[in-house]
Amino acid sequence: SAKDMKHRLGFLLQKSDSCDYSSSQGKKEKISSSQRVSQEEVRKWADSLENLIHHDRGLAAFRAFLKSEYSEENIDFWVSCEDYKKTKSPAKLSPKARKIYDEFISVQATKEVNLDSCTREKTSHNMLEPTLSCFDEAQRKIFTLMEKDSYRRFLKSPYYLDLVSPPGAGCRPENCKRSHTRTLDCNSNIISQCA
Repeated sequence: SAKDMKHRLGFLLQKSDSCDYSSSQGKKEKISSSQRVSQEEVRKWADSLENLIHHDRGLAAFRAFLKSEYSEENIDFWVSCEDYKKTKSPAKLSPKARKIYDEFISVQATKEVNLDSCTREKTSHNMLEPTLSCFDEAQRKIFTLMEKDSYRRFLKSPYYLDLVSPPGAGCRPENCKRSHTRTLDCNSNIISQCA
């Protein structure tokens, strides 16, 4: 589940400081080829935010990046909305909608997302009679916000660059600083282990 993945990523990110180059290399060798993301797939992530977040490992990498920027509430909200739209039982719509609203949209929300007052008001009004589309506008706004802002930074970050560089070419000591190498190796291990 998304919550379990988030917990594992948080734990792994805390551990990343203790990674060193040699232990990271050893871990990489143990990862079977079926667990790796193809270079072609990783390159597709740069084509659009949709390609990135509709791929399990892409979503994990992006979430780890957002967590490093203290803005993971955006992707959590987007994922919650996607899950909400798959709700089959009409009886479950209202409690699920309320949970999402309380967690991400209300004034006291624990993970409040950045919405303009008009969208927030419309979403509040939709809560009177929740439908499968009651969060669509808010979800679209958050998607656009991520697409124009954090997604562009993600593509320039080690979270992405380490995965897109050809194996063995990116992080030799002569190509980058040792501390940077550790970060990159740890990030690729995070993605591999969360898949």
